[in-house]
Amino acid sequence: MGMGRGAGRSALGFWPTLAFLLCSLPAATSPCKILKCNSEFWSATAGSHSPASDDAPEFCAALRTYALCTRRTARTCRGDLAYHSAVHGIEDLMSQYNCSKDGPTSQPRLRTLPPPSDSQERSDSPEICHYEKSFHKHSAAPNYTHCGLFGDPHLRTFTDRFQTCKVQGAWPLIDNNYLNVQVTNTPVLPGSAATATSKLTIIFKNFQECVDQKVYQAEMDELPAAFADGSKNGGDKHGANSLKITEKVSGQHVEIQAKYIGTTIVVRQVGRYLTFAVRMPEEVVHAVEDRDGQGLYLCLRGCPLNQQIDFPGPGARSPAPAAADTFPYEAAAAKCKEKLPVEDLYYQACVFDLLTTGDVNFTLAAYYALEDVKMLHSNKDRLHLYERTREPPGRAAAQGLLSPRALGRLRGGSCSAPPAGCNPFDQQVAPAGARRAAARSPGPVSAPRSPLRARAAGSPGAAVLSARGLSDATRGPGRASPAPHCPLCLGAHVLVSSP
Repeated sequence: MGMGRGAGRSALGFWPTLAFLLCSLPAATSPCKILKCNSEFWSATAGSHSPASDDAPEFCAALRTYALCTRRTARTCRGDLAYHSAVHGIEDLMSQYNCSKDGPTSQPRLRTLPPPSDSQERSDSPEICHYEKSFHKHSAAPNYTHCGLFGDPHLRTFTDRFQTCKVQGAWPLIDNNYLNVQVTNTPVLPGSAATATSKLTIIFKNFQECVDQKVYQAEMDELPAAFADGSKNGGDKHGANSLKITEKVSGQHVEIQAKYIGTTIVVRQVGRYLTFAVRMPEEVVHAVEDRDGQGLYLCLRGCPLNQQIDFPGPGARSPAPAAADTFPYEAAAAKCKEKLPVEDLYYQACVFDLLTTGDVNFTLAAYYALEDVKMLHSNKDRLHLYERTREPPGRAAAQGLLSPRALGRLRGGSCSAPPAGCNPFDQQVAPAGARRAAARSPGPVSAPRSPLRARAAGSPGAAVLSARGLSDATRGPGRASPAPHCPLCLGAHVLVSSP
């Protein structure tokens, strides 16, 4: 659908809102039918980027149908985060497009799916859809980073910080201008403190002439080799082959290549649970809007301090209340040694998981996590880590996660609280050294114009998604409310990029 000039700005929040709702899809076995409502609305709007003024009546009808669907499932969705987020998102969109609550509704129309065969492939993708080729043409080779999540769960961030976290429920792993990754962690056993990743949702945002928006979703005992719409690449655009999903081992190992942003994602099912690993250019990692600081996502900032767990080093006997059939320490250590001969943090994580769960599959989870590091990490001297990181996310940011430009902007007074002391996770004030580092930072720095920024020039900027239920979603279970007055602490307004 086309779009008039006057409607452009108001339409910016449409796709970020829908992207969040899709990212919050509940499990298929849930009695709450919000997944059905989301899918029908997606079909009714046919994935259009933004409705033109001529299409507003049709779009409003789809919104009213969406609202009706949520009302019908309200009784079974009490307390469901995705349901409440959808309700608030619908209200925002109806207000944004001046839709009346009374009026005709629409019947969802089926989307035409591209054929799932290799006929989707295109070998003549434009250079704009190949990150490395475009980068080499303008500057030196890109710097790549790695993030991984596995086991009970253990997190290795883009800055090689290693943490063991509780993070039960839904949490954002990655949230930048090009893709969103959300994981859901559930107790390994009823009443157990041990959790593991049972669900993973990845949203690749629409990007120029390269790819349509695509959603990938994996759950326990279901590791699909295709995106949610049945396709295996980026859609119908000229550069669709720059996003491709490949099944390496049926039901166990899937790899997603997003060449247009230089990113590789590995998803595995080990036993009943999922592992995640990604290789991503630093530029893409930090591609969040300036007003959003450096984002809230775990791969960048680490786990909130109140979600981090200490597990003991070698020689300890019991890190936490054990499950009924757990290993004795010596047996756990010997079992992990079979797959992980180097006594690094992956070995320690393996022992920890066996002691707390008794599930030998966690040994393989740690092993494959390290294998993914060997495949994806750009610094072969940093494959093995030996010291865990337990620190407030604000301090991690002061040690290198915030760019000089972002620090310079904070120094300029955009935050009424001390810049580096504004922690969006648990309102902890960062150490004085972190605040001094922010105060000493220079003013705004003009970075060289990278190919990715050059390609994105002229695209719509950030949009403010005002959804009252969204702050709870981004906080996740166990997080305190974000502190007010600071752009890093987003409150009820989340800055997202318009596809």
